[in-house]
Amino acid sequence: MAEHHSLKHLTLEDGLSAWANEVREQAGMMARAGTRRLLKKITQADEATKLYKWINSPELQPPK
Repeated sequence: MAEHHSLKHLTLEDGLSAWANEVREQAGMMARAGTRRLLKKITQADEATKLYKWINSPELQPPK
């Protein structure tokens, strides 16, 4: 649980990456059925990171 508290000091992108890595490690120790659920969460974290990068990219312009 202590790891979750340290994520509060990271950027959203870094926090999502750290969380996805933690879940990947947990998935390696689980049975196949539980792994599928964790892999879905990893995919969601990866997609959230991609969206965060896209939203904060300098190329993204506000609508006119």
